[in-house]
Amino acid sequence: MKNWDVIVIGGGIIGLSLSIELRKRGASVLVVERGEPGREASHAAGGMLVDCGLETPKALQPLATASARMYPEFVHELQAESGMKSGLGMKIDLRDEGTVFLPSAAHAPSSSALPPEQLAELEPALADSSRPAFYLPERSVDPRGLTAAALEAAKNRGVDFSSGDAATAVNFSDDRVTGVTTTKTAFLAPTVVNCAGAWSAQVGPLALPTRPVKGQMLSVAMHPRDLVKHVIRTPDLYLIPRSDGRLLVGATVEEAGFDKRTDPATIQRLHHSALALVPKLSDAKILEDWAGLRPGTPDALPILGPTQTPGYYVATGHFRDGILLAPVTAQVMAEVITATTCSHDLTPFSPARFNSHL
Repeated sequence: MKNWDVIVIGGGIIGLSLSIELRKRGASVLVVERGEPGREASHAAGGMLVDCGLETPKALQPLATASARMYPEFVHELQAESGMKSGLGMKIDLRDEGTVFLPSAAHAPSSSALPPEQLAELEPALADSSRPAFYLPERSVDPRGLTAAALEAAKNRGVDFSSGDAATAVNFSDDRVTGVTTTKTAFLAPTVVNCAGAWSAQVGPLALPTRPVKGQMLSVAMHPRDLVKHVIRTPDLYLIPRSDGRLLVGATVEEAGFDKRTDPATIQRLHHSALALVPKLSDAKILEDWAGLRPGTPDALPILGPTQTPGYYVATGHFRDGILLAPVTAQVMAEVITATTCSHDLTPFSPARFNSHL
């Protein structure tokens, strides 16, 4: 029976990025994914690379800033390794036009607001250029192209996959990891990393305190294609333009278990909120609506690092920041797994903080 160095449970952007980083360091890797790799939360995400201190928990800020800075090289490598050089890959839509942030009065930045005339110049289609607004030098990325490229890059690097096969338990012998049991079979490895996102808690025997947090959103076709140029973010809504003329409108935050159905009334409410913000979107055709399940934790921070069982690691609970944190998560987890000096302090994210659960 084949034996791998590392089994990664979960084929979202976190698991895919980590598998690539581990292959770079010479490890043989198997990714076990309950569905189709890259098709769950990563596929459903908006892709805002938010590292603004106003919206990022203080403990997470160093990782968020580091990961945002890594993104151009991260995307460049994935494009190249997915087959871009041979023309077989895809162009990952990484945009750096920035964000127009329209906060509530209680959360306005200390910096000066944009003058109304400058806001009107940045986003002329906005209904109201007189409201307080701030420019944030953030990027955004299309997670669908990103995860598709990461999947191809992982395959090209020799990562193995078991798809449509949910991991049910991490196996141990003499208090060390020996592999994983799935719904279909079992796999052998001395190291296992739980990157199963909203499904992390379903992998026994440790009871990780993760839960699914539902987000509904939709996309429309802009006319003209650059009607909205920047990400526009309010306390209740965000608009994310894509270079192909799509505009994403999102997103709800719902405690709804594993229910991924969309609700027509909720989608209509999001659509009407977008029209109130940008009235010219009334001519924009709705292309698609969907829902994704983010992995939440009790303290809204990710769970990163080793468990108390040698060989068992966790990289999950990224909530709304999975796309943003993928590059730095891959780096720090690979460092920890290969016993390299870790480039960041992971103490705030340690699984040990939930010892009562574990």
